[in-house]
Amino acid sequence: MKFTLDVENNPTGWPDHTQLPESDGTFVKNFQELPQSILLTDSITPVFQNIHPDGNYCIGQDSGIYWRLTEPLERGAEAPDWFYVPNVPPTIDGQLRRSYVMWQEFVAPLIVLEFVSGNGAEERDRTPLLRSGQQETKPGKFWIYENVIRPAFYGIYEVTKASVEVYHLVDNSYHLVPANDRNHYPIQPLGVELGIWQGRYQNAELPWLRWWDSAGNLLLTGFETVDQERQRADRTQQELEQLRAQLRSAGIEPEL
Repeated sequence: MKFTLDVENNPTGWPDHTQLPESDGTFVKNFQELPQSILLTDSITPVFQNIHPDGNYCIGQDSGIYWRLTEPLERGAEAPDWFYVPNVPPTIDGQLRRSYVMWQEFVAPLIVLEFVSGNGAEERDRTPLLRSGQQETKPGKFWIYENVIRPAFYGIYEVTKASVEVYHLVDNSYHLVPANDRNHYPIQPLGVELGIWQGRYQNAELPWLRWWDSAGNLLLTGFETVDQERQRADRTQQELEQLRAQLRSAGIEPEL
């Protein structure tokens, strides 16, 4: 679909999320990216609901963050695999966001995560935006996040290496966050830690990117919580059956 700027209905000349492309025409690079995003969102949602009882936050999954006007319009956006923005509503005028538009919001994401599909060079590219006459260099993704979009935390996850790098914006530049003794990376504003969990999710055994609380307890998905409760109930039932058997062996008919 070809998008053009509707100046008549937007006299300021600055398009909103309804006037900007929600896709650059590419597709998800592999089968792991979508379940990885779902896993991150599902498990941390209770944390966000506790932080934002008013529901004012939004999560982007392979969604565009527009940071400048370009031609074509898509060149002015980055599309992180996962990001979280605090204190903004998930909808605008009753419509779900199609993208996150920096000049419309002025609130930076708190955390942006990129899932590496290649060798990680794109996600670590610090090439600055430089202009000479009518020519300009294509800025690198790392440079854009550090200097323009400016999320407080930027994570680079490499499933092939079972690793994640986390950067924290301090004094206008990114600094690597050191891992704690659990080999997790604290995201202190959220009271959580980010790290690698080796396990099975959606029928795939992989080193998944996951959240833990500040005490080191894994944040569970909804399915995992239900399954844990089922296992607890099964254990309780087994204990009751064992108690009944012990009472009967002692000549006592249990009333449990």
